[in-house]
Amino acid sequence: MNEQKSVMLVDGMALLFRGFFANSHHGYIRKTSAGLPTNAVFGFVKYFWDAIVTFQPTHVICCWDMGSRTFRNELFTEYKANRGAPPEELIPQFDLVKEVVSSFDVPNVGLVGYEADDCIGTLAKLHSRESKVQILTGDHDSLQLLDDNIEVIIMKKGASNYAVYTSDLLLEEKGITPAQMIDVKGLMGDTSDNYPGVKGIGEKTAIKLIQEYGSINGILENLDKLKPSVQKKINEDIDMLHLSRKLAEIRCDVPVSCVLEDCVWSMNPAKVIDQFEVLEFNSLKKLIS
Repeated sequence: MNEQKSVMLVDGMALLFRGFFANSHHGYIRKTSAGLPTNAVFGFVKYFWDAIVTFQPTHVICCWDMGSRTFRNELFTEYKANRGAPPEELIPQFDLVKEVVSSFDVPNVGLVGYEADDCIGTLAKLHSRESKVQILTGDHDSLQLLDDNIEVIIMKKGASNYAVYTSDLLLEEKGITPAQMIDVKGLMGDTSDNYPGVKGIGEKTAIKLIQEYGSINGILENLDKLKPSVQKKINEDIDMLHLSRKLAEIRCDVPVSCVLEDCVWSMNPAKVIDQFEVLEFNSLKKLIS
C-alpha cells in the first residue's frame, strides 16, 4: 500500500515576518560579518524546519507575495493602505530567504498581482484531489480553504506551538463552515487588511447572522426580520458589504502550478549547509546534519 502523499504549502511571508520580529529583540539585528541582515531568514529557517520535523510532509512548496499591489488594490484603493513600509533591514532578506528555500530544493511560488494566499488556495485545491494538504501559516483567513483533504496549521506563540484546523474543528469552535468564513469577513471587515465590512458589525454579530441565515445573500433576503438597528447598518453599507466579501475571498483559480514531482521533500544536507555557511548560521547546521 502506498504511503499517503502529504503536501505542505508554506506561507513564506508569515514565517519571514514572524522570524524578523522574533529575532530583533531590543533593536539587535543579526548580521553576517559583511553586514548583511539575516535575522528574519534565521527565524524563518527555525520555524520551517520545526514544521517539517513535526508534520513530516512528503512534498513541500513555499508561496510568496510578489510586491505590495494586487488585484485587491484595483478593487479597493485603501486595501492594506494602513501598512507601513517593511523595516529597512528586512528588505534584502526577501530575496535571500528564497535562495535558502531553494537550497532545500523546495520550489518558491508567487505571482505578480496576487497574494501568497491566492497561490496557496489554488495549489491546495489542485493537490487535495490526490493528496492530503496542510497549509502552514499564521493567518486565520486561510481557514476558508479547509476541506476534506485540506488542513490549516496555525502557528501560535512560542516554538512548536500549532493549532491544526479541520473543517470539523472550525465548526466546533465557531459554528460555521469554511465557506461561511468569507461571508463573516465580508460583514465584519478586517482591520489588518484595512477593509471595513459593515460599520458597527463585529465578529460576534457577523457569526450569529451567518449561523442564522447561512450567507450574506440569505441575510439580505431576510433583512426585514433583522433588528431595525442591524437593518440600518447593512442598508447604509450594502456596497461595502459586497466589496468586502470580494476582498475576503481567497482566489483558487490563479495561473500558478507546481507538479508533485517538482516538490518532493528530498533535502541534500550538504547543499543546505553550504548555504548556512555563507550566512554564518553555525548554530543551525547541527539541526540538519
